[in-house]
Amino acid sequence: MDRAYEGNETRQLALDLGFILVVSPVKTRIEPWEYDREMYKRRNEVERLFRRLKGYRRIFSRFEKLDVMFIDFISFALIADGLRLC
Repeated sequence: MDRAYEGNETRQLALDLGFILVVSPVKTRIEPWEYDREMYKRRNEVERLFRRLKGYRRIFSRFEKLDVMFIDFISFALIADGLRLC
C-alpha cells in the first residue's frame, strides 16, 4: 500500500484482510494516524531492492521458461547485488 491508496475505504479493506499498514498519511490529512517509522524504512529498502533487481534484463523480461531457472537467476542477482554493496 502506498500513499496513493491511503483512502479510508482502502485502509479498512486492508485491515479487514489482516494486513499491517505501514504507509504514512498524507501531510494534508485532517486526522492522521500513527505508523511504525522503522517498519516504513524497511519497506523502502525492499522497494529499492526490487528496483535494483529489475535492472537485470533476464529478470525483468522473464527469459527463463522454467521456474527453477528463474529462481536460480534471482538468487544469482541477489548475490551479485550483495557483493556490489560490500
